Amino acid sequence: MNVERVAELIRELLVEIGEDPDREGLLKTPLRVARAYDYLTSGYKTDPREVINQALFESSVNNMIIARDIEVYSLCEHHMLPFYGRAHIGYIAREKVLGVSKLARLVDVHSRRLQIQERLTAGIAEEIMDAAGARGVGVVMECRHMCMMMRGVQKQNSVMQTSTVLGSFHDDQATREEFLKIIDRRVDW
Repeated sequence: MNVERVAELIRELLVEIGEDPDREGLLKTPLRVARAYDYLTSGYKTDPREVINQALFESSVNNMIIARDIEVYSLCEHHMLPFYGRAHIGYIAREKVLGVSKLARLVDVHSRRLQIQERLTAGIAEEIMDAAGARGVGVVMECRHMCMMMRGVQKQNSVMQTSTVLGSFHDDQATREEFLKIIDRRVDW
């Protein structure tokens, strides 16, 4: 992304909405916003396969592996407003397991693009299924959308839930139910 060009556009936007980009509080705003968007959309410049890198490990484990409550921050592609929440990921390994931090990093790569929550959920699941060669994958996301809260219908307590289940999580009801039961369990530390 051309940060300088985006800063120019943000300056123009400030003028269009009736602000003075030369007033003290806004002098550095165009560059700050441009840098923020560079970071918030950095997923376009990141290959998920490179994130996984060498973090696939041989394993004879074939039980369910779950990472729950992974923070998600993304931008809605319709209004470019944030949505945020949690992702819960489960998979059943075949011969390889992913390093646990890579699950969170995959969430970050996919969420740092303009998104809809449905596609984000599916993209994470498909990436894990392909990378790990898993028997099955389940991803559930629970997010609050600022476009629902700040504008439009203004529903402050709405939470959108999406899920994608692949392989054994899709084909076997018992596997799917086990996953959903485990991610619903709350742990107080």
